[in-house]
Amino acid sequence: SGCADLLKKGQLKVITINKEKGESMFNKFIKPLFAFLIFLSLTLSAQARSLDEIMKSGVLKGGVNPGLPPLAKYNEKNELVGFDADIMAKLAEMLGVELELVKTGSPDRIPFVATGKIDIVMGALTRNYKRQKIVDYTVPVHTEVFGALTTSKKPFAAVMDMNRADVKLAQVRGSMPAGWAQKNLTKAQITLFDNYPDAMRAIAQGRADAIVDVVDFLGEHMNKHKNVEWQVVDKAIDTWYCGIGVKKGNASLQQWLNVALYTLHRAGFVDQTWEKWFGIGQVHSVEPQPYF
Repeated sequence: SGCADLLKKGQLKVITINKEKGESMFNKFIKPLFAFLIFLSLTLSAQARSLDEIMKSGVLKGGVNPGLPPLAKYNEKNELVGFDADIMAKLAEMLGVELELVKTGSPDRIPFVATGKIDIVMGALTRNYKRQKIVDYTVPVHTEVFGALTTSKKPFAAVMDMNRADVKLAQVRGSMPAGWAQKNLTKAQITLFDNYPDAMRAIAQGRADAIVDVVDFLGEHMNKHKNVEWQVVDKAIDTWYCGIGVKKGNASLQQWLNVALYTLHRAGFVDQTWEKWFGIGQVHSVEPQPYF
């Protein structure tokens, strides 16, 4: 037979080697090339929708993070609600379109908007120069104040005034503010709690003097202790500005959002919505500026 002849001539082995080399070459060069071409096609097809395209579609897709309540959370009907959801709903109303909310975790915020899965994203999106390289921001929607919360019984003038041996801090274990306090307030007595309700209860009961944290997010816990006269330490550690993220270069959408947010700030809608969900006003409200 033909195979027998090839075997006698030693050519069958040569054919087998060539096949293996071909498969090796395919796995080494061709498969990665195919994978790259597929990735490239997906990237190119995931274009950000312009303002006109969003209006024509009748839907604005917005990303919110239910892991950061009350910016966003699920209600009893398993619907996404919260501060961010209300702001986006108002923007969609002003634009004359429906709103489609998309659950977006913190690591997903930039990839989702960069690939066009969503049109806009919130979720405490603080501005920084590294993130600005890959996403564009609107004007600030709200601030976050990294500072300290105490009571009228312990009127500290500044956070560093708490760096004393007689000061007792209640911090949440594993949180960034707890790490900051341990590094910078080395003289203070720091007790670590497993959650915010326990830490805030310790301050309310006089077992601790203060907590270092993002003060704005403590309003819900403050309201559970009505008999306590809470006091925010005047001199904050830092103030962060959070805006809405859009895909890099999507100028038409970015500029419309800037004008819309300016309108909402002037009307007091942002501050009212913040107080609705957080139970307190913003420590440092965003002052509307007519120049973007």
